[in-house]
Amino acid sequence: MKREKIIILIFAGAAGLALSVFASLALGSRNIGLSEVIAALLHPNSGSFESLVIRERIPRTVFSIIAGASLGVSGALMQAITRNPIADPSILGVNTGASLFVVSGIAFFHISSANQYIWFALAGAAVTAVFVYRIGSMGSGGATPIKLALAGAATSAALSSLVSAVILPRTDVMNAYRFWQVGSVSGATWEGILSVSPFLVIGLAIGVLSASALNALALGDDVATGLGVKTGLIRIIGALAGVLLCGATTALAGPIGFVGLMIPHIMRMLCGPDMKFVVPMSALGGAILLTVSDIIGRLIGQPGELEAGIVTAFFGAPILILIAMRAKVRSL
Repeated sequence: MKREKIIILIFAGAAGLALSVFASLALGSRNIGLSEVIAALLHPNSGSFESLVIRERIPRTVFSIIAGASLGVSGALMQAITRNPIADPSILGVNTGASLFVVSGIAFFHISSANQYIWFALAGAAVTAVFVYRIGSMGSGGATPIKLALAGAATSAALSSLVSAVILPRTDVMNAYRFWQVGSVSGATWEGILSVSPFLVIGLAIGVLSASALNALALGDDVATGLGVKTGLIRIIGALAGVLLCGATTALAGPIGFVGLMIPHIMRMLCGPDMKFVVPMSALGGAILLTVSDIIGRLIGQPGELEAGIVTAFFGAPILILIAMRAKVRSL
């Protein structure tokens, strides 16, 4: 890709992220003007109403950025290691696995804090990812895109039934779960952000560092092996990063779908197939998408708000249909 195009994309992405951050701070049930936003940021302890509103919106804006970036990179990694154009934490059932473990933790182990949610969500995401890949690898041809998609859909349906079986007899668990399950960044706190940040930083770092090996993997296992890439190891490393990113985000925000599906496709259209560009640009695009989705949910749901997970599903479902129609579920 030409250097000029890279620079334009980076600046456009940075400008889009800056605008989305400003809009996230300014728009909601109480809209705040540009000058008031700047004044509130420069004087956070002024005690004005605008300053209090901005102070409450900053954590959810920060979390929208890091959660969207994590989901975007997670989707890019899963699509690369499975060579499946519709791979995504929600499509492959990883989100549902994390949800089941969190619900089970709430029901049977009485967990209630973000730190506790994280470990249960990571365990659920990891177990589900391994299970789906093993099921999708059975039979001739190995883990083909269609087999992985079917295995993920079947697993997600089965796990959703188990989630219902756990929460229906327990009113207290249902009340705790029903707001979390739709996927939202509105409940973000600094404590929660700090608790998930180490997992997200490690996952993002692994994703960026493994980009070159993932490029070789796209050429096929035989060619990648000939180039000195240990295909099994890089798949494990990429899956680990994807699980860390997806599981930690799901623990705090709930299962937000379609971000990891849409953004990598858009970035490959803009940047080409080189994972050294797709991974960091997916982080940038995911951050913008989830932040904008949160803003849209606030505006159209007034005087309340519509959760970001519902907004991403609204945009993501038609894109999934288009991808399936155009790619015909073939390998990348």
